Amino acid sequence: MSGHVLAGKVALITGGASGIGRATALLFAREGASIVIADLNEGAGRAVAEEIIANGDQALFERTDVTNAFDCRHVVQRTLAKFRGLHILFNNVGIIRRASVLELTEEDWDRVMAVNVKSIFLMSRLVLPIMAQAGGGSIINMSSGWGLAGGPRAAAYCASKGAVVLLTKAMAVDHGPQNIRVNCICPGDTDTGMLRDEAQQLGESADRFLAESARRPLGRVGRPDEIAQAALYLASDASSFVTGTALVVDGGGLAGSA
Repeated sequence: MSGHVLAGKVALITGGASGIGRATALLFAREGASIVIADLNEGAGRAVAEEIIANGDQALFERTDVTNAFDCRHVVQRTLAKFRGLHILFNNVGIIRRASVLELTEEDWDRVMAVNVKSIFLMSRLVLPIMAQAGGGSIINMSSGWGLAGGPRAAAYCASKGAVVLLTKAMAVDHGPQNIRVNCICPGDTDTGMLRDEAQQLGESADRFLAESARRPLGRVGRPDEIAQAALYLASDASSFVTGTALVVDGGGLAGSA
C-alpha cells in the first residue's frame, strides 16, 4: 500500500505501548491516522506518542486498564474530545499464562479472560455507537493461531483467543448493517516481549524458545511490523468487503493443521 491510506482517520489502539501495538501505532500514524494509545505502561506509552508527534503526526497517550469500564469510557471520551471522531479500534492488548488447567490458578484464569476477552467487550460497546453514528468503521481484535488450534500448557490463553474468534464473528453479524467491519488477526509466534516472557514462564532460555518457535514453513518467527501490516489492511478501505474473518499471519505455522 502506498500513500496515506488512513488519512483523516482516528485509531484507538489498546496495548499500544509495546510489541505489535507499538508497531501498529507507528505504521498507522505514517499512513495518516491520528493515534490514541491506551496502555498501563505509562513510560513506554508516552514514548510511542512522543515518537509519533516528533515525526509530525498526531498522537495521544492515556493510561488505561482495559479491564475497567471506567477507564475504557475515559479513553474513548478523551479520544472524542481531542480528535472529534473514532474510525478504527484495534483491541490489541493481551497476556499469556503458560499453564495447563491443573496448573492454573483461578486468579490467572480470570486475569487472562479479563484482559484478552472482556476488554474487547468493554471497548467495543463504547465505540460501536460512535461508529454507527458516523456511518461505519473498522474494529480489529487480536486473536492468535492458538485461537484456532490448541497448544500445550496454555489452557486459559487458548480459551480466551478462541473466544475472540467467535466474538469477532458474532459482532460482524450484528453490526454489518451499520457498515462496521469486525475482524481478528491470528498471529503466530512474533518476536515481542510477550514471547520472551513465555520462555521465562516455561523456564527455558529465550534463544532456545525462539529457535523452537521458528519451526514453521517460513523458518522464523514473525516481526511486529509484519503483524501491523495485517492490521493496516483490515483498518483500510483495501478490506472494504472483509468482515467476520480470522486472518492468520503465522509463517505457515497452521498450514499443516486440519
